[in-house]
Amino acid sequence: MNTTTNGSSCSSPLDSTAGIIGQSFIYCLIFVVSLVGNSFIGIVVYKTQTLRKPINYFIVNMAISDLLYPIIFIPWNLTYLLLDMAWLIGGPLGQALCKVVPFAGNLSVPVSVQSLLLIAVDRLGAVVFPLRSPLISSKMCPFFILATWIVAIAVYSPYLFAFKLVEYSGEMACEGSWDDVFREFSSFANYFTASYAVFLYVPTVLLVILYSIIVIKLKTQKLPGERSDNVERQRANRNRNVLKMAIAIVVGFVFAGYPRVLSI
Repeated sequence: MNTTTNGSSCSSPLDSTAGIIGQSFIYCLIFVVSLVGNSFIGIVVYKTQTLRKPINYFIVNMAISDLLYPIIFIPWNLTYLLLDMAWLIGGPLGQALCKVVPFAGNLSVPVSVQSLLLIAVDRLGAVVFPLRSPLISSKMCPFFILATWIVAIAVYSPYLFAFKLVEYSGEMACEGSWDDVFREFSSFANYFTASYAVFLYVPTVLLVILYSIIVIKLKTQKLPGERSDNVERQRANRNRNVLKMAIAIVVGFVFAGYPRVLSI
């Protein structure tokens, strides 16, 4: 309970403790759910032969990348929350971790975005060109998956140069010095704006276009026995399911991706 005395405001220690416990619980819950859920996806696809398809490989790739965010950033946040210290480890190891932690943690966003686009392209080929060879074959999947990580590493490589340990009043903090990286050629604002556009605005538009094409194709597709009421019901149900999936993917991408990029 907050109280005000002689114009000054103070807060009960119990409130502060309760807030720390609550935030710690939420962090731990997110960590466990993310670890179990994303690991389960990989295990199921690995052990089920019929699920070893390009679309599921991309889902596993997205799940693996999504593990990086909680595994790296949640312990970092818990350390600051519980110990009130921004950084614990010093020396060469601490300097290396200061560079690797922000870099590796942020790889999740571009890898997930590229995986979503590859899934949309795979579905487009299956619906629009059902009789042709898949646009993305199983043999090509490893190359596309590797490409998603190479692009992500290239985009976030400035983090390896910008972040370094800084000491304030005997305590260490891991901070980014962007002027040392970009100098007169650019700025962090331009870098952030470009990343935001490439990994959020452009993919959102592409996902809307690709899934719109898929839904339109399904609605106008001629099927054998189309006059049958049962076939019509099946077709309507399929169209609804595809539309729901498309909306869920785009909305989920916007609400999950935007805050994560804004947290960079």
